[in-house]
Amino acid sequence: MEKHIFALQVSHLLGEQFSRAWVYDKIEIPKKPHLGDLAFPCFSLAPFLRKKPEEIASQLATQLKHDLFAKVQTAGGYINIFLDQAFVTEQTIKQVLTDLSSYGSHSFGTGKTIVLDMSAPNIAKPFSMGHLRSTVIGNALSNLAEKCGYTTVKINYIGDYGTQFGKLLAAYQHWGSEEKVREDPLKELTKIYVQFHHASKDDPSLIDEGREWFKKLENQDEEALKLWKWFKNVSLKEFDKIYQLLGIEFDLTRGEAYYNDKMDNSVALLKENQLLEESEGAQVVRLDEEELPPCMIQKSNGTSIYATRDLTAAIDRYQTYDFDQALYVVGHEQSLHFEQVKHVLHKLSFDWADQLKHISFGMMLTGGKKMSTRQGKTILLEEVLNEAIQQAASNIEKKNPELQNKQEIAKQVGVGAVIFHDLKHDRRNDVEFSLEDMLTFEGNTAPYLQYAHVRGRSLLEKGEFHIEKADVSLMEEAAWPLVKWIRHYPEIVLKANTNYDPSLIAKYLLELTKAFNKYYADTKILQKDQQNARLTLIYVFTVVLKDGLNLLGIEAPEHM
Repeated sequence: MEKHIFALQVSHLLGEQFSRAWVYDKIEIPKKPHLGDLAFPCFSLAPFLRKKPEEIASQLATQLKHDLFAKVQTAGGYINIFLDQAFVTEQTIKQVLTDLSSYGSHSFGTGKTIVLDMSAPNIAKPFSMGHLRSTVIGNALSNLAEKCGYTTVKINYIGDYGTQFGKLLAAYQHWGSEEKVREDPLKELTKIYVQFHHASKDDPSLIDEGREWFKKLENQDEEALKLWKWFKNVSLKEFDKIYQLLGIEFDLTRGEAYYNDKMDNSVALLKENQLLEESEGAQVVRLDEEELPPCMIQKSNGTSIYATRDLTAAIDRYQTYDFDQALYVVGHEQSLHFEQVKHVLHKLSFDWADQLKHISFGMMLTGGKKMSTRQGKTILLEEVLNEAIQQAASNIEKKNPELQNKQEIAKQVGVGAVIFHDLKHDRRNDVEFSLEDMLTFEGNTAPYLQYAHVRGRSLLEKGEFHIEKADVSLMEEAAWPLVKWIRHYPEIVLKANTNYDPSLIAKYLLELTKAFNKYYADTKILQKDQQNARLTLIYVFTVVLKDGLNLLGIEAPEHM
């Protein structure tokens, strides 16, 4: 609120050419307390007003007045605002107590729908650490959108079609064993797929076999269809184990193959609009005006390509959900593909094509290199989750052997550690896999945050705090940094949603927790003079921390 008031007053004083939004974006939060709580730099005004920044700051500062502002100062071209700590503390704590789990929510998404295409593992391949990113980023974005009022539809768009499945069917003919597949489906199917890849380097005719098997699949060949359905069913059962561990559910699980009998309509629509051209035997849509390569619709042998299926899926989703946004949470290597799909939809005069957004992300690396199922170089997510849970259980056994529900809490800590390790990074950056870094109770980790929540809950238990006894009259300087971080939460939620960036929530929670730990270290919370007021602040902190963790898809244990 105070940031908006500050921006409104400055923009009013500057005149129409400097909007409130422009001023708002320039306002900073000083890193050093002696520089105030909010700061506006006047340097960008100097060329327009033809005055020195220091002079502009001094002139504006004398005219800024509000009950929230305890003091207004200038320093080196900045206007620094010091807030009324007592008033802001009381108002912040009251607001959280009133809203509780809805604190930080926004309503601008009410009545609007966002469809998310996320996770999307390929059948017959193990769920690797590389698949984790789309899954947890998509889930966090869905949670953020719902926090802002949107209705979300999470679609797990399973990769169950394409040339690679022709290769797998061919590989099964050469090296497959029904007994071994039934015993450990994904391990055995991955093994023969990798074997096919290596063997095809010496025997290129295998590639042709793979293409033929895919063509059989497209033509509904009985044998090809039977094997493909079997591979799909056993894969989905294995995937469900992972999703249960992660605590992630979908509104719809649908494979690419669902659109097999619907792609003809898309091709007919492209022909009707005279967009299809032949190129080296293939059917393409030219995108010369957009300075992009042609978008292939059908290969020279008549088989479809995933662009055809994505076009068909996008049309189907809009007809089904009438979405306001469709988010494709897919790695950055698919950027060109989504640009092509979007422009083809534009050429078909679908105005809603602008509502398609590719939410790209970097790769999960091991030893600085991309994981690859084809090369047989991958780290299995289920193994990582189980190892993380096991290590968390071991830590709990050492530190708190009498703890109730140890296994459930170990799961919350272990799984939370894996999720947070991913989401604390800007999604556009690559992430280096490190199980050791994930599980430490110090530094930028989920266990560090979860332990702070446990510590807060423990204080509330020891102090016998009840919300009916809440006291909002806290008056002490040491609490101010924590109050300010609690107050920032709604703004951070808004920014994270707007930028499709869950890492902003992760980074915020780390700062919030640092402020709590410092307050805890510097203050005798259970000292009688202000015990109830301090515990009220601690309670409010746990509410915000738990809510922030939940946005990331991480649970907040009561005990550890």
